Amino acid sequence: MESTRKEHDFLGELEIPNHLYYGIQTFRAVENFNITGIPISKEPLFIKALGYVKKAAALANKDCNAIDPKIAEAICYGSDQVIAGKFDQEFVSDLIQGGAGTSVNMNANEVIANIGLEYLGHKKGEYNFLHPNNHVNCSQSTNDAYPSAFRIALYLKMESFIKTFAGLEVAFAKKGEEFKEVLKMGRTQLQDAVPMTLGQEFKAYATTIGEDIQRLKNAQELLLEINMGATAIGTKVNAPEGYPEICVKYLADEVGIPLTLSPDLIEATVDTGAYVQIMGTLKRSAVKISKICNDLRLLSSGPRTGLNEINLPARQPGSSIMPGKVNPVIPEVVNQTCFYVIGQDLTVTMAAEAGQLQLNVMEPVIAFAMFTSLDYLSNAIQTLIDKCINGITANVDHCYNMVMNSIGIVTQLNPIIGYEESASIAGEALKTGKSVHQIAVLERKLITQEKWDEIYSLENLIHPKFITK
Repeated sequence: MESTRKEHDFLGELEIPNHLYYGIQTFRAVENFNITGIPISKEPLFIKALGYVKKAAALANKDCNAIDPKIAEAICYGSDQVIAGKFDQEFVSDLIQGGAGTSVNMNANEVIANIGLEYLGHKKGEYNFLHPNNHVNCSQSTNDAYPSAFRIALYLKMESFIKTFAGLEVAFAKKGEEFKEVLKMGRTQLQDAVPMTLGQEFKAYATTIGEDIQRLKNAQELLLEINMGATAIGTKVNAPEGYPEICVKYLADEVGIPLTLSPDLIEATVDTGAYVQIMGTLKRSAVKISKICNDLRLLSSGPRTGLNEINLPARQPGSSIMPGKVNPVIPEVVNQTCFYVIGQDLTVTMAAEAGQLQLNVMEPVIAFAMFTSLDYLSNAIQTLIDKCINGITANVDHCYNMVMNSIGIVTQLNPIIGYEESASIAGEALKTGKSVHQIAVLERKLITQEKWDEIYSLENLIHPKFITK
């Protein structure tokens, strides 16, 4: 039989298998919170951030003479092991849990304490030498340690997401350049509008994504203000004088990002507005990406009875009954991922609103919503780049023929023959099936062939200039 150690808390005692580095409070969390089936071990950046927080706290406590230097050394050693990812499997608390993240905080405290105990030559669970609460959690509360770690992890995860998102901007920009001379019909309300190029259409996708990348970077800056040292509610109870400033300085140095201490720790301990803004910005990005995917599905529709202006790479057979059918599966899966992210925006909104008095206990579900949204959308974007955008081709002749057969090109005649005459031509063309050229040039002789060639030259259709009578 596996050996165990006996641990206790104020609720009683439990036998903990000796190979585990987490202890009784984490054990209770595993029993209580079987919600998502996704433990925090699936978020290594969160674990790394917890390690940074505990190391910075130990260093600050040592400077403030709150803990013995040898204890601080052991905590720093344990924290470094956690930061290095060597004990990720020991972080078993469910991402969604009650207690405002206390189980996550104690999971870190217990793991680091037991690593530190072994470093000092003791056995796991011999907490009289190094205690999860008295030492690893010294001068802290879940209410400052958890949100500070969450903000750091979210900041780092957003860094990675933004790089992936920037790759989508680049992919669309390259297609914009590749298709810069492919004439096609622009459409409004799914009806023919005026000519443009396929390159302009794809370049616009790149531009709109670039705008969202900047908005995300702006929102990301909100995460740099943290409440370490606030302890329970922001009054700094149980923290020595000067500890918050020293701790945040160590934390910024360890993580390598410009973290700052909130000027109002009581406000910072309860406020989750930064998450609402970031998630709203992420929702905005998801909405735009989904809209673009809708466009790609429309532009590639057919191939014989749809728009058929572009070809998406064929990735798999599209039907179990219709031979030869190929579906736009990559834009479809990205659409669905975007729907998930849009829904998580409401989750974050409601969780932020549910905060009461001096603490918002709903932060774990905010963390879950934001972590999963960034992961899923990042995966979807990379899939869109690799399996769709990079392989798109244009049906150049088909695009050109649709432009020249369109009634929408009559708009170019407005400055020369006027709106009323142009509308009359459009109406006759629609009714009879005749081309705009046949009616305007050959039958009504409203303009010469030479003028028609000038107006409808490729250069003028791509880069329209004002042409008068």
